[in-house]
Amino acid sequence: MPIDPEALERARAAWTFRGQARPAFAHVPGAGQESVWDYPRPPRSVRDPRRIEIHAGPQCLARSDVSVRVLETGSPPTVYLPPDAFDVSRLRPSPRRTLCEWKGEAHYWHVEGPDGLIHEALWSYPEARGEAAVIAGWFSAYPARLRCVVAGEAVRAQAGGYYGGWITAEIVGPFKGEPGTGHW
Repeated sequence: MPIDPEALERARAAWTFRGQARPAFAHVPGAGQESVWDYPRPPRSVRDPRRIEIHAGPQCLARSDVSVRVLETGSPPTVYLPPDAFDVSRLRPSPRRTLCEWKGEAHYWHVEGPDGLIHEALWSYPEARGEAAVIAGWFSAYPARLRCVVAGEAVRAQAGGYYGGWITAEIVGPFKGEPGTGHW
């Protein structure tokens, strides 16, 4: 997927909020919580030592105590795990590709589940750029398609289908992807 530098700059400039000031409509975080409106753009990558599990039905697809949370304004964190955390024998490449103005080209993966193929349940950035290089080749999962767990807490999926944010009790929004958020 060729990258058009002018289109890239237009995409980066299109975002109204960039994490410098929490907008009036943002929920105020309580003790031990984070507001997605305090996250920066471009996104920040943060190591997380909590136990992460990803399940396809009753089967554990991935488990790790090593992960990276990618924090980006207006969106719940996306959590990336190293390839060795996964049962890669159950992954099938998808031809789908998308472009993130900060991370580069995303590749998608189907997962062999107990009831058949779970389409485009994972994605990765094989050649992540800039600060995102820390997640190059690592995988993240759509909590709407796979059951994701952070330190024993079940993750709620981010609305909208396109974004793959992981919502836990510590994260407050509102979140990009919900109805009426296209202008964010």
